Amino acid sequence: MAAAFELSRPEHQGRYEVTVYQMGWRLGGKGASGRGPAGRIEEHGLHLWMGFYENAFRLMRECYDELGRDPTTCPIATWEHAFSKAHRVGVTDQNPDGVWDIWEGVLPELPGTPGDPANPTGSPSVAEYMTRAVEMLRTLFDTIERNAAPTTGSSAGVAGSPAAGIDEAASKLLQLGEIASLTAVTQVLVELDRWIVPLAGPFRQIVLDVLDGVRRSTLTILESRLQDDPLLRRVWQIIDLTLATLRGFISSSLLTDPRGFDAIDDYDSREWLRMNGASDGSLRAGYLDALYDFGFSYQGGNPEAAGISAGQALRSMVRAFFSYRGTFFWRMEAGMGDIVFAPYYEVLSKRGVRFEFFHRLGNVGLGRDGDTQHVAHLDFDIQAEVRAGTKYEPLFDVKGLPCWPSQPDYAQLEDGRRIQTEGWDLEAQFERRIAGKKTLRVGEDFDLVVLGIGLGAVPYLCREIVDTNSRWRDMVHHVQTVATQAFQLWLDADMAEFGRPGDALTVSGFVEPFDTWADMSHLVPRESWQRDPESLAYFCNVLPDEVARGADTPAATETVRRNAIQFLERELRKIWPGLGDVDGFPWERLVDPEEDAGAPRSRSGVDRFQSQFWKANVQPSDRYALSVPGSSKYRISPLDRSYDNLTICGDWTACSFNAGCVEAATMSGRLAAHAISMSPRLDEIIGFDHP
Repeated sequence: MAAAFELSRPEHQGRYEVTVYQMGWRLGGKGASGRGPAGRIEEHGLHLWMGFYENAFRLMRECYDELGRDPTTCPIATWEHAFSKAHRVGVTDQNPDGVWDIWEGVLPELPGTPGDPANPTGSPSVAEYMTRAVEMLRTLFDTIERNAAPTTGSSAGVAGSPAAGIDEAASKLLQLGEIASLTAVTQVLVELDRWIVPLAGPFRQIVLDVLDGVRRSTLTILESRLQDDPLLRRVWQIIDLTLATLRGFISSSLLTDPRGFDAIDDYDSREWLRMNGASDGSLRAGYLDALYDFGFSYQGGNPEAAGISAGQALRSMVRAFFSYRGTFFWRMEAGMGDIVFAPYYEVLSKRGVRFEFFHRLGNVGLGRDGDTQHVAHLDFDIQAEVRAGTKYEPLFDVKGLPCWPSQPDYAQLEDGRRIQTEGWDLEAQFERRIAGKKTLRVGEDFDLVVLGIGLGAVPYLCREIVDTNSRWRDMVHHVQTVATQAFQLWLDADMAEFGRPGDALTVSGFVEPFDTWADMSHLVPRESWQRDPESLAYFCNVLPDEVARGADTPAATETVRRNAIQFLERELRKIWPGLGDVDGFPWERLVDPEEDAGAPRSRSGVDRFQSQFWKANVQPSDRYALSVPGSSKYRISPLDRSYDNLTICGDWTACSFNAGCVEAATMSGRLAAHAISMSPRLDEIIGFDHP
């Protein structure tokens, strides 16, 4: 959608005639959502935007401005209506006695708003990230001191002025020896803040010794209290991981290596932090677990096979904590389909972009002109035919908001009743029941192709390319994907009754099979219940490959149902203390949309879970692209010219942010548009830092 948005801009003056071919009846891929019974929002999983998503927010803001909805008739007319600040975040942490707790907090608001016309500081350099990390350390030590952490001995710090010169400063840092108090540590960090970047080259070992000294001395001062003081232990873990990160910046020569963060791509994040001194306790912290959980970073869906590239993990963390504008997280005020893909669809339609729904790509066929290869034909399955003389209208109204339904509008389709009755799966790659076939040919039906499918589908749809191109073959082998699972609960009590009062909370780092959950109760007023539920909760996690293999959706969906029931009965009370201490779940608190519509109560006990929503994301295009160690070099850029009329886009491409998220997808789409039209300029794609 980002590529189509860029290529159809009015300034191109109609040079590019854009047609979007889409499997099924809705746009969005992994970000698609639909409306089910009671107009409830049903999603692939949990979707949150982060405050550093500059490209994604920029295009969304432009899209809403161009859409020009009337705020008197549409409840989400502007981007400010569409997104709201999510201040409260948390990670789960298991205490030494085995009790689970949620460490929650509110990150401060920072100036600006993501997507503003220009970030005055641009994309920070590695050196700037190092300086900001030292500043964060000083803040953390100040926090400990304000909480009356005991100190001993003298507070001798580092004297001298920056004017004394690098040699003198380095000499004084080297002479520190053992630091005896937290005050002295803070003074050392003040001096280190001034000199860490210039010293990191010629006096590299001195800076490493100082960082090791800070860690050793701080641990000596605090060690006796860490076992019995959970807050202090958590702050120390962040300090420890930050010190290891700073040490790694220097030991891995990230300041000077032209590859930037990709220089450490071959290491797993925990492996790299351990190499640079992080303790086992800090490496097991919920803070770090959340990094893996949010990125579904478990190869094959196996919780024992955690793996995320140290380079991408570091890039994600420094951008997330040091580059966000406004708030750390932003939440959408309806489903992602409603907030993102319906506005894209409406704006692009007004621009003249054509949408061909119910077109499932089957093969990308190659041709050759001399030494140059190109896409010669595209083969599609026509999943369903729209009634003669009509155009498929995909959206419908829910409380004044254009939305996608969770099922196609069968009344608009030829033989729609039969398709519905026979249960054709119009979003399944391997559904063999079709209405027909179509082949598009270069020069007759198209000139250029933008391939925006999910990476998991590439081996099936690009067989000729994968068979003949070793780079593509290496990419699909090394850039792995994983299936995911999710479920949603609508409840007749608010979160306070379940032991989670206060503003809505997003939490990760919990146990399997659902390690991440979020209070999404703010979405309920956007649904169309007769009587609104009091709360709404989302849960998600990876799904093991032995379940997802073969994309058997019914079998995988049943596994997700069983996983969810087991989780609710055995695990959830560990972080929802209002459920009490006895195993089980109060199934009667679930809100059934059939009962809301007036049907008599027909389900009781665990059977009431049947009224909720759950999903197994096992189709090839639904699989989440991972950033496993050593895989970045195998990603192919949208700027690649291997095929003279083909460019690719998606969060699995080499776009300078190799993570499965809407920002990477948007960056990639903008790069694909640049490959075709030289617009947008590369320096307008925030965060793109490769030649």
